[in-house]
Amino acid sequence: MSDKNTTYKVNQKIVYPSQGVGTIQEIKEKKFKDQMILYYVIYLDVSDMTVMIPVEKSDELGIRAIVSKEEALNAIEMIGQEFEPITSDWKLRYQMNLELLKKGSINDIASIVRCLYHRSKVKELPILERKLYDSAKKLLEDEISYSLEKTSKEVEAMIHAKLEPLGLLHAKQQSSINKDFLDSDDDEDFLDADDNPEDDDEEDDDDMMDDDE
Repeated sequence: MSDKNTTYKVNQKIVYPSQGVGTIQEIKEKKFKDQMILYYVIYLDVSDMTVMIPVEKSDELGIRAIVSKEEALNAIEMIGQEFEPITSDWKLRYQMNLELLKKGSINDIASIVRCLYHRSKVKELPILERKLYDSAKKLLEDEISYSLEKTSKEVEAMIHAKLEPLGLLHAKQQSSINKDFLDSDDDEDFLDADDNPEDDDEEDDDDMMDDDE
């Protein structure tokens, strides 16, 4: 199948928010419910998994091209900038950051990493937030690695160098905050299954299918 009429091309690196950085291996038609649907066949490096995404739903799912070198460097710089901490209510904070992940711009992902890194310096993150932080950080490192043509270790060091000075400052400032302000993280109730970022993109059979199907 020719890819001349699609936004992304075969062998192109793309970002699939909440799933990772991937490579378009093929663009092909497949019959689904008596209709021929055009799909991107995407290999996701981080999970070693191949998925099929309908071309017409790619924008809705946040699929986008890898950013330019300039955008990648700007995201790294943004991580080191001062910012206004968001709510201390971890469940509300989780939902806010989950929405950012769904939007999926590199600045949105960098904002999640910056926010949760500094929060973790104040108090240990609840399990769901820790998973969200790890996912966002891995996605950010992988995209910047491809954009700047550097190794993941090099990018990880660049990000950490921007996070750490501000993190130490925030930890010192937060040490004087009233304990009652921090206790809102203690209620680590489970959220509904719909709030799990790993389930968000598995709504329809045509959204994601194994390559073998």
